[in-house]
Amino acid sequence: MKAFPMFLATSGRRIVILGGGEQAAQKARLVIRTDAEIVVAGFEFDDELHALADEGRVRLVDAHEIHADLFENAAITFVATGSAGADGALHALAKSLGAPVVNVVDRPALCDALTPSIVDRDPVVVAIGTEGTAPVLGRQIKTAVETMLEPRLGALAALAGRMRGAVGQRLSARARRDFWVWVFSGPVRTAHAAGSERRAAQILKARLEQGPGPSEGSIAYVGVGPGAADLMSLRGVRRMQEADLIVHAPGLAPEILELARRDAERQVAADPVTAALAAAREGARVVLLVPGAAAELPPALSETEALPVEQVPGIA
Repeated sequence: MKAFPMFLATSGRRIVILGGGEQAAQKARLVIRTDAEIVVAGFEFDDELHALADEGRVRLVDAHEIHADLFENAAITFVATGSAGADGALHALAKSLGAPVVNVVDRPALCDALTPSIVDRDPVVVAIGTEGTAPVLGRQIKTAVETMLEPRLGALAALAGRMRGAVGQRLSARARRDFWVWVFSGPVRTAHAAGSERRAAQILKARLEQGPGPSEGSIAYVGVGPGAADLMSLRGVRRMQEADLIVHAPGLAPEILELARRDAERQVAADPVTAALAAAREGARVVLLVPGAAAELPPALSETEALPVEQVPGIA
């Protein structure tokens, strides 16, 4: 990667837009939903920017008044005049006055940060970037993601946020993960997506009152096929995202492990089956990654009755 994806904190900060035309208005539309102070500096201003200023949503300043104080505590500065010459000059000026992060529209070489395509389900935000190489592709991916996420998903995430404290007080770390998996993949999400927010909250709170059931270990015996990450089965990836522990023999391709949940423990074992059984008996959800199709369970797994074992074949 040539750019590391991050989200900029905007609370109590300023976003500066240099330029007053349509390009500047486009950037204002992009950032207007943040909680930053938005300042637009230009010589003349688009009617849309005037309207936003009348509503108190942006502050307009004359470009002659651009000085170092404008960039103090700025999360990002956009240069968006529509003129290559003016953009270059304003980029140099902003950097000389101490602007820490500058984005020049359609000039990746002059950008400290690149603007992604955004799917907004506030507070759930998906940012899609192509490092400035293929913005049309970024927009196509955005369209696909828009269809995947229900319009009310942000409100469900906000409900979960309000309940995090109560869940944290009542449930262990393992039980918390199980609880949130259930919330976002079961009847709570279904009810909320159908518009029954009150019912969704009732289901969530009732389940929390019941408390967690006993922790039960399990093993998913997952074939990685020929060892390429893009040939993993969807079910195999899902199990890796749910696992507490990933066990594998030496020599597994690192890109396959990148598919696992970030905080899942990784263990390289000379005898992966024995290691997986030991961890599962302690209550861990274990994914045992094996080369090839994993068409047959080893006897130690097929003969155990004390633990649930799932076989997830890979490509032969």
